[in-house]
Amino acid sequence: MRIVFAGTPDFAAQHLSHLLDTDFDIVGVYTQPDRPAGRGKKLQPSAVKQLAEANQLPVFQPESLKTEEAQQQLQALKPDVMIVVAYGLLLPQAALDIPVKGCLNVHGSLLPRWRGAAPIQRAIWAGDTESGVAVMQMEAGLDTGPVLLEKRCAIDPNETSASLYKKLEALGPQALVETLKELDAYQANAKVQDDTQATYAKKLSKAEARIDWNESAAFIERCTRAFTPWPVSWCESGQLGEQKTIKVIEAEIAQGANRATPGTIVQTSSDGIDVATGDGVLRITKAQMPGKKPQPAATLINGYAKVFTEGLQLL
Repeated sequence: MRIVFAGTPDFAAQHLSHLLDTDFDIVGVYTQPDRPAGRGKKLQPSAVKQLAEANQLPVFQPESLKTEEAQQQLQALKPDVMIVVAYGLLLPQAALDIPVKGCLNVHGSLLPRWRGAAPIQRAIWAGDTESGVAVMQMEAGLDTGPVLLEKRCAIDPNETSASLYKKLEALGPQALVETLKELDAYQANAKVQDDTQATYAKKLSKAEARIDWNESAAFIERCTRAFTPWPVSWCESGQLGEQKTIKVIEAEIAQGANRATPGTIVQTSSDGIDVATGDGVLRITKAQMPGKKPQPAATLINGYAKVFTEGLQLL
């Protein structure tokens, strides 16, 4: 089977790596053009490109697959199937039609739940107890194609986006290789998605990660885990001058109720910094001050007494 692979970040590279351990014939790899990164803003190849070049695979980096030239380039590879994992570019219908058996996508959710760009984070954000990966036959719509195979995993109570990412990074390649080995059978029994059950996983933003203390402690705690490692939940303190942003790295729900104004620090101890919310108390156990590394709450209480004192407010 002649396979064209399209992907960009580490998550996609893990899938390509597993395909390289099989007998499938990978005839080309698509990835996004090199992008500036780091302090020097030098052009950096994607994780997929680095892996492809290390294995002497042909690499293609078009800005778009909507042009006739790019589509002719893909056509010339004569692919039986195209695998798309976190590629980052939309595939027009003309490109989807080129592989004999179409294009498959490995998506980080149990479709139709969490179609879109941030399925891993949104699952934690919403309080889901289960996630997984879905191998989908691609259509022109956003993650709307029939599902060939899915693999499930639990979302643990302390799960962050980083840890769930690792779980799915292990499940995805397994599901992909299993699907490819019996592709005809899986395509014949593909499950059409129930659009009425669909939810949309919109992109995250730094603005969204700002803590609204009027929300419940349970929701803020979930956000803290969903937004780790990016964009990281944050709040402000009027006691810090111009650089007043505090990144909340870890938090938990504290026992007991409190009627203080949301955002008010109601208690500090070696266990953490307890803050009143719209419903319940949130205990910050690790945070990062401006220009500093993440530190446990006990250290912050000693080092920033003017900020973390009972009765003061976080904004």
